Amino acid sequence: MNRNLPFSEWPDAEEIAAKTLDQRQQKLVSDFGRDGYVTLDLDIPDFGVIAERIIAQLKPKYNGDHRIQDAWRVSDDVRALACNHQILDTLALLYGRSAFPFQTLNFDVGTEQPTHSDSIHFHSFPHLFMAGVWVALEDTDAGNGPLHYYPGSHKLPPYTLADIGVPPDKAGSYDLYVKHYEPFIEEVVARHGFTRTHAHLRRGQALIWSANLLHGGSPIREQGRTRHSQVTHYYFDDCVYYTPLWSDAAAGKNYYRSPLHIGTGRTAPQRNCGQPFKPPLKMRTKEFLKSAVSRIYRSKR
Repeated sequence: MNRNLPFSEWPDAEEIAAKTLDQRQQKLVSDFGRDGYVTLDLDIPDFGVIAERIIAQLKPKYNGDHRIQDAWRVSDDVRALACNHQILDTLALLYGRSAFPFQTLNFDVGTEQPTHSDSIHFHSFPHLFMAGVWVALEDTDAGNGPLHYYPGSHKLPPYTLADIGVPPDKAGSYDLYVKHYEPFIEEVVARHGFTRTHAHLRRGQALIWSANLLHGGSPIREQGRTRHSQVTHYYFDDCVYYTPLWSDAAAGKNYYRSPLHIGTGRTAPQRNCGQPFKPPLKMRTKEFLKSAVSRIYRSKR
């Protein structure tokens, strides 16, 4: 019954944890199951030096966009942070299976992004085997646009456009997302009375959150301030991966993903109920090319 749910979601998770884990681990499992997130102090020597090196490496690459996707391809420090053993070990503890990083996002300022759940962008079969990790490369506070989130909201259903009554359209998915999904999520927050919490993290701290936790970026109150950070998205082994925003399950149209394992630079294998699974070729081509480019890049380093 439990094997296709993240460990923290098992009905008897705390009972099992009490018998098999130490007190620190028990608290992590309990807090994550209740709130949908936990905070870690990363045990990385000279993290300040590493953070400053990442900031300097990426500064010329923002070009006014304030966001760089997959900087791990050009920065060994970004890649090492995504593959950090403490983060991977904690994810394995919380989910009951091994995780792998498949995407990095680096920011130089706060995003001010409306509240959302990552599960509409990245999801899996079985459900909920995706997590995000936000690492502070500098201190965050109320002034420089901290991450906000709603504890306990991960217990909600993972809403899609179809759940809102909007037929998915891959070509116009972003417009539909802004017009329909974001206002719907604001209504959900108000209806359930969730309490907004802000992540005032120190440099070197990490926030791990469930894919379905509602979160976003708070307003930047002190204009001109930076908020350097790195977000890494993680999938878990023995799953099938897809993009709900583009998918219409009732019509049998799932847009599958073929994510790269950042640690290896290769496409991650997929399994459905223990059996090998290959997404349709047309949905694999782009990721396959990314994998090939990654292998070439790593061979030249």
